[in-house]
Amino acid sequence: MARYGGQYGPDITFLGVDACDIDDESTYADADVVIMGAPFDGGTSYRSGARFGPQAIRMWDYLAHDGSRPSLALRVDGLKDLHVVDAGDVELFSGDAERSVRDLDAAVTRVAATGAIPLILGGDHTITWPDVTGVARHIGWGRVSVIHFDAHADTGNIAFGSLIGHGQPMRRLIESGAARGDRFLQIGLRGYWPGPEVLDWMAEQRMRSYEMTEIGHRGLAECLDEAFTIATDECDGVFLSVDIDVCDPGHAPGTGTPEPGGLTARQLLDSVRRICYELPIVGIDVVEVSPPFDQADITAALANRVCLEALSAIARRRKDEREGTTWDPSLPLLADRIPGN
Repeated sequence: MARYGGQYGPDITFLGVDACDIDDESTYADADVVIMGAPFDGGTSYRSGARFGPQAIRMWDYLAHDGSRPSLALRVDGLKDLHVVDAGDVELFSGDAERSVRDLDAAVTRVAATGAIPLILGGDHTITWPDVTGVARHIGWGRVSVIHFDAHADTGNIAFGSLIGHGQPMRRLIESGAARGDRFLQIGLRGYWPGPEVLDWMAEQRMRSYEMTEIGHRGLAECLDEAFTIATDECDGVFLSVDIDVCDPGHAPGTGTPEPGGLTARQLLDSVRRICYELPIVGIDVVEVSPPFDQADITAALANRVCLEALSAIARRRKDEREGTTWDPSLPLLADRIPGN
């Protein structure tokens, strides 16, 4: 079967990295990261449009799409120092949620089995159920912790008569056993959902959710420190799921269910960098980018940079492990280039 490419638009890869074919494992057998699109928004409960997210995330950038992005802060090139390839979109039909979940699970499972990190571009948050499940089939059932950035808990049970939707994937994951409730860390929750019944279920699963008021009171860094300790206890890897609506709508307007009062873009990028540098990441997804509601590509730009921060931090972590070095965030930009330093 030939490479599918882009489901909604031209067949482009993420910033010009090499293409691979999900059905031909020889094309990504030695890859460190395999990017794939999951253009599904059949699980949305308010504004749709996230099916166009993968295309927007791949193509947004003011620089040449040449497969290279050196990080000023981390002194690595996440697209060069890692072997990153793009499998195109998994063919998903938003009118059939059950089939789409099954097909995405199979694609992620296939990539994870090679040892590569799957980086999935959504799509609505429904996709995190098959994304984490596919990784867990390789790492081990209940051996993958989840760090989940979101305005919403996504732990509902049934919505519009369906068990599948973007408000329910975390419950499906925990109920299946693919992920443990007591190793499920949620960051950025706020607003007016869910209600007491769902919160009671979350407490029974021993989930740890950092609502924005707690983050404001304690500080984001302290909350992350605590979350890292929990995430690395009795688990072999960490899956990072970023719903772009974790950010305030002023920083990410192009999303299906905006909620005022969220993180800033800078807070999100710094958090993603820390997570991917300090923790053993085994999978990532970036979801809920809805281009029809974006303004001046603000949200697509942020999601693109979330991906780059993750890749750069993973590259730096591996470089430091390989060379016995440590990244110093306080080092001035040109300190290692000025003669005599």
